Amino acid sequence: MPTIKGFSKLSKEAKIEWIISNYFNGDENAIDFLKSYWHDDISVQKLHDEFIENTITNFYLPFGIAPNFNIDGKNYCIPMAIEESSVVAAAAKGANFWLDRGGFKTTIIATEKIGHVHFIWNGSDHSKLFNFVNAIKPKFYSETNAITRNMQLRGGGILDIELIDKTRDEPGYFQLKATFDTCDSMGANFINSVLEEFSKILKNEIELTTLLNEDEKDLQIIMCILSNYTPNCIVRAEVSAPIDTLGEGEMSGEEFVEKFCRAVRIAEIEPYRATTHNKGIMNGIDSVVIATGNDFRAVEACAHSFAARNGKYGSLTHSETKDGIFRFWIEVPLSLGTVGGLTGLHPMVKFALKMLGNPNAQDLMKIASVVGLSQNFSALRSLVTSGIQKGHMKMHLLNILNQLEATESEKTEIVNYFKDKIVSHSAAVEIFCKIRGIEIPKVVAKS
Repeated sequence: MPTIKGFSKLSKEAKIEWIISNYFNGDENAIDFLKSYWHDDISVQKLHDEFIENTITNFYLPFGIAPNFNIDGKNYCIPMAIEESSVVAAAAKGANFWLDRGGFKTTIIATEKIGHVHFIWNGSDHSKLFNFVNAIKPKFYSETNAITRNMQLRGGGILDIELIDKTRDEPGYFQLKATFDTCDSMGANFINSVLEEFSKILKNEIELTTLLNEDEKDLQIIMCILSNYTPNCIVRAEVSAPIDTLGEGEMSGEEFVEKFCRAVRIAEIEPYRATTHNKGIMNGIDSVVIATGNDFRAVEACAHSFAARNGKYGSLTHSETKDGIFRFWIEVPLSLGTVGGLTGLHPMVKFALKMLGNPNAQDLMKIASVVGLSQNFSALRSLVTSGIQKGHMKMHLLNILNQLEATESEKTEIVNYFKDKIVSHSAAVEIFCKIRGIEIPKVVAKS
């Protein structure tokens, strides 16, 4: 395949022409296809073009709504941006289930974010380095005031600074660990700017200090970067109800709760199950994170690290029964923002935040955690009763029919056909072919 230098310097049209010429045999239809995803409003498209580098078109995700979430006594319709079938339906189903059972209760446990200056110092007396850092600690606050002033006015800023000795893991390796409150912003740029200033202060002050000998002043900065692992930026969401109100069809409340809690326990102790279990939770959380313009990759990385914080990967949700009451909860780190980044730029993000009542960062943490809990409850409820595939495949049926390019009347007929039947890809293809009056593919016929 061909390569190119200076691609980023080309205009958008020139980028497209090069891509189509070299990878699509100059197919003009491919150019029309890319342009069909451009926004009609030139100013909106320009905004999208400038979000990332080398933009040639837009990539759409469905933007769905899950209504009837009662969170701390307040009702929400929650925006969810995701491509996977049944996620929005499952979240909404969980919301409806708990709507008449007291809704969801949430608590913000902490909102602390973390960053590090990673550096090498090979002095033999580590106490000298600790004394030096403690002596200059006030300078880290005072000499970054120009960066932190506005954050302090909003009630945030630098919370603490400490030196961490990591030389047992790597020779000479130390961290200057700083914790922050970034209020309603995600805070990545703020934290990184402060950390880079910290590194300059370290380098300058170590040259001037009398606490170290000349041969102890060799300090090498490796990097300055925030951590996406924020185990002290935690939200808790929970639901509870009397066990005898939780029956499912012919299954008593006691039997349902016993099976449900056993399913949670399996996810707590078995990493193979926990991975899929937590993936479902993140289906719900990520969809809210994306819809509100936050960084779902950071949220994912943090959640999975948190799930393994005790040395073994396990469930993010937990359950218990006590005195006839069933309780189900999640504690999850969520570093989110409602100002800065895309939150004030992306039109759909602004729409989503307005629909949520323009929440602050802590409110958004609560909302996202609740959707994750609701998603997980619905999944486990299906698993221990009717099975997961019955609902999931019915939601997936339209994807199959769209792949087959079924007409609207064919879709209606096939959906009605599967109302009392198990959906599978082969069964959907077979009934589609029968309706069309065409031969059933041999691979499908054998399956």
